[in-house]
Amino acid sequence: MKRRVFLKTAAVGVTAGAVAKPAIAQPAIAQSMPEIRWRLSSGFPKSLDTLFGGGELLAKYVSEATDGKFIIQPFAAGEIVGTPQAADAVGNGTVEMAHSCSYYYIGKDPTFAIGTNLPFGMNSRQTNAWLYHGNGNELLNEFYAKYNLFALPAGNTGAQMGGWFRKEIKTVQDLSGLKMRIAGLAGQIMGKLGVVPQQIAGGDLYPSLERGTIDAAEWVAPYDDERLGLNKVAPYYYYPGFWEGGPAIHFFINLQKWNELPKAYQAVIQAAAGYANVDTQAKYDARNPAALRRLIGAGAQLRPFSQEIMEAAYKSANEIYDELSASNPAFKKLYDSYKAFRGEEYLWFQVAEYAYDNFMIRARARG
Repeated sequence: MKRRVFLKTAAVGVTAGAVAKPAIAQPAIAQSMPEIRWRLSSGFPKSLDTLFGGGELLAKYVSEATDGKFIIQPFAAGEIVGTPQAADAVGNGTVEMAHSCSYYYIGKDPTFAIGTNLPFGMNSRQTNAWLYHGNGNELLNEFYAKYNLFALPAGNTGAQMGGWFRKEIKTVQDLSGLKMRIAGLAGQIMGKLGVVPQQIAGGDLYPSLERGTIDAAEWVAPYDDERLGLNKVAPYYYYPGFWEGGPAIHFFINLQKWNELPKAYQAVIQAAAGYANVDTQAKYDARNPAALRRLIGAGAQLRPFSQEIMEAAYKSANEIYDELSASNPAFKKLYDSYKAFRGEEYLWFQVAEYAYDNFMIRARARG
């Protein structure tokens, strides 16, 4: 069919559809779906728009897709419960949802760490591949069900920075006695190297560093770190954050509430969560380059972790994973899946992805 004839025919079809509009049935959601109001407790402050924004994005699309019948209201960390209490609040029904990182809850079971990222784990693309197509999220939800939770991937930061230090760190010995804010199993791993790990919320990092309560702190990456002002109280900025090569964020939903939802509403939440997952990573990738330039321009001293520190931390991490696998069947089941998938992913990534990225980085350096 010629293009002009096709367009003319299509236009007639559109016009006819417009005339017949009263006969077209309205969507089932608009006609018969129940009105539902949920509360979402975020694990993040509103000032971190990349992270808190993921919950806002979910709420926006769920409301729009259901014509306002399903409303989810996001609350910042501490407005209802603090970040450490969010999983319990969802499990016991205090709130219907949380937007948080699984590894914040390793006090319940170290297996929670795998839901976010393991030190020396997969990058963000590999993590998503495991979650969506490597049976990862199914295995996680089997584990989370013990706590009355159902989870959906809700974002990723990409590989993070290694944090801000008040003094230079050149050797493993320099880590001895260092008080550092660091989350998840990374704290245990760094503890084996002499670090004294501290659990401190993001909003408290600046005053803690300023007063000298801690000597170092890791958060995320340049965009968020700049917003927290960490460069003003600790000059040395290290990379990479080997404990978070591709950390996933999740929407945690009360399992009973999830099962009670109409299938259409479940589908809407899954679609909105998927968009939030992509959007969060895209925001970081778009905003971090300029933020890094600004931080360096303001005096931040960029430093790589030494090979000695990286190798020592890698050895420490594997020792801990072996210990946990031997004593915790839930951890072993998830870790076996995660480790095998990671191995296959890096077998592939070393071929095309690494070769391409390595060439482009060198080409950029040549101008």
